Amino acid sequence: MRRPFRFASPVTRTTLSLLPLQVVARTADASLPVIVALWFGRSPATDAYYFAWALFGLVGSLVFSAFHDSAVVPILVEVKLHAPASLPSVRGSLLVHTLAAAIAAAGAVAAVAWIWLASRYTGEVRTVALRLVAPFSLYLVALCARTLLASWLHAEHHYRPLPVASAAGAVVAVAVIGALRRPLDVAAIPCGSLAGECVIVAWLAASARSAGMRLSPTIARPEPVRRVARLVAAEVGGGAVTRVNPLVDQLMAGLAGVAGGGTMLKLTGDVAMVPTSLLQAAMLPVLLTHLSDASAAGKLPQIRASVRRALAAVIVIMAVAGALLWAVRRPLLRLVFAHGAMDPAGVERMARILPYHLVGLAPFGALLVLARAHVAVQNSRVMVSMGIINAALNALLDVALVRPLGLEGLALATSCTSALVALVFFVRLGPRMTAASGDRARLELSP
Repeated sequence: MRRPFRFASPVTRTTLSLLPLQVVARTADASLPVIVALWFGRSPATDAYYFAWALFGLVGSLVFSAFHDSAVVPILVEVKLHAPASLPSVRGSLLVHTLAAAIAAAGAVAAVAWIWLASRYTGEVRTVALRLVAPFSLYLVALCARTLLASWLHAEHHYRPLPVASAAGAVVAVAVIGALRRPLDVAAIPCGSLAGECVIVAWLAASARSAGMRLSPTIARPEPVRRVARLVAAEVGGGAVTRVNPLVDQLMAGLAGVAGGGTMLKLTGDVAMVPTSLLQAAMLPVLLTHLSDASAAGKLPQIRASVRRALAAVIVIMAVAGALLWAVRRPLLRLVFAHGAMDPAGVERMARILPYHLVGLAPFGALLVLARAHVAVQNSRVMVSMGIINAALNALLDVALVRPLGLEGLALATSCTSALVALVFFVRLGPRMTAASGDRARLELSP
């Protein structure tokens, strides 16, 4: 008999149990752009900060995507199931090689960023922009350690340490920004972010140790680590290409001819993505681990059922969240941003931009679910082509919509891109599931 369609899956139950912690953690994280707006307003200096944020974010995507909800999780799950004795050496090899890569990447981007920012800005803004380079570079290394530790914990179904650590890190970040904002101006922001990230790393390391996660550092590369490298390279490539989008958006915002346009576009995007940040924090790590468990055990029908349930739940939840944000957008934006250095005209313009971001909320949620499904079945090689599709669509739509609609057009371009990319992800998942089923059948028939 066919089992009835149910939302009360293990993923849903675990997600609901984590949701209060994630709400606290996401609220603490969301305070950072609010603090930036209240303390720094909109100016050429804040535009320089957001441009630097986008530039370092391009490389940060290489570090972040390499571990967070990535192929590391399904492969660690597979090693634990089929070769548990090798798990400490696999962890140790991942630690050594990824920290080395992060340090090298941080040094390279620091040199490029220094040259780029020095040539782009002049006067006092140039001085402030160059102060951003060192803390942003160190932040990349700390981010690498954080996401690596989080992937180890998630692969073992330990989801609680990350939101607790994130909340503590956000509090420290805000405190450091407040202490340094007068002497360093906007350069205090990445300094605070770095301090908060170091707190998170220390907390996660202690949690991993208390959970009994052993590791044996080694420069050797066992087969699972080599497979991680191949799959993660594809995810890195796709993530790097996609991370060009904020740079393109910021450059196109300059063509709209609005003072502080890049700042307003970024802040409204942050507000619109609050529901998806909760989704990524509370549900998607749990979903990826459960899908990885099913994939390692060859339970492909279970993967299909879980993906269908997750898509249905996410689309409904994101659509409702988008409608609520649209209904309360003006009072919400006034409450959050109409204080300090942010002017009323800027808040009113953000209220007009926000609905164009909200159009893409449900499609972006579906995109995130489908991306995790591809990762769980170790189909990360699809991410490079998907990243190219994403970046190309975003750039074309930016060019087409910025002149008739201005900043609103750039927000709409991002929303339309999410919908089209989600559709392509969905279409490409079917053939991969069929191929994986055939591979499993051949393995079972082999002597």
